[in-house]
Amino acid sequence: MYDKLFPPKKVALPNGKIVLEKRSRTPLILLLLLVAVALSVEFTNFNLNVLFVRIGKLFGMIGEMFPPDWAYFPKLWGALVDTLQMSLIGSMIGAVLALPIAILASSNVVPNRLVTAFFKIVLSLLRTLPTLVTALIATFIFGLGPTAGVVAILLFTLSYVGKLLYEQIENVDMGPFEAMESIGMTRIQAFRYAMFPQVLPSYLSNSLFCFEGNVRYAAILGYVGAGGVGLLIKEDLGWRDYQNVGMIILALVITVYLIETTSEHFRKKLI
Repeated sequence: MYDKLFPPKKVALPNGKIVLEKRSRTPLILLLLLVAVALSVEFTNFNLNVLFVRIGKLFGMIGEMFPPDWAYFPKLWGALVDTLQMSLIGSMIGAVLALPIAILASSNVVPNRLVTAFFKIVLSLLRTLPTLVTALIATFIFGLGPTAGVVAILLFTLSYVGKLLYEQIENVDMGPFEAMESIGMTRIQAFRYAMFPQVLPSYLSNSLFCFEGNVRYAAILGYVGAGGVGLLIKEDLGWRDYQNVGMIILALVITVYLIETTSEHFRKKLI
């Protein structure tokens, strides 16, 4: 349709040959994006004036957070440890469970297409649920506290690592796998010795990367009752105790930076 409305232009090459050059789709894409933005502004009642008028309050709030209240750190320490424990346990269990599910979702390992399709759909469904929503559902099932946060992080890690892992398994070199099957090994044994070493570095790297993100996600799960520093942030914001919030944010920034630096070091070793 686009080529009919905007026919390709003729271009003469140095050798005298005439070729047709298609028109760029960029103007059409930009037009569609502008229409989408305009419709979004209309339907959401977005007011740019309010944004500029009230943005100063954000900087005012940030100014009240500093200097942070260092005396608040002893109370913060327990919640920060809970957050790290939630992230670590959820990430480890999720990464371990992702391995068998990724194998079952890999069409080059499991010949049954119904089985692989089922587990791919399961991973896709889990990825559609935001971690905060999963934690909210988990609080109704397991009650308030870190357990709900662990379950939410576990499911996110399972879906994230499992998706990347089965894609890597489906793209490995099948030669060694087929050779080991031909000498009498089972498919699981052939996977263990021929395919798993090929995907192991990426699997560990993705698991570490997911752990980094889970520390940040765990920090806000307290808003739905899943424990950790999120609960303290919610309480202190409610009481307008911004110095305590500043202490929490500072502790989180330092903690996440140390974890990311350490994780990045190990991930570089794995690649």
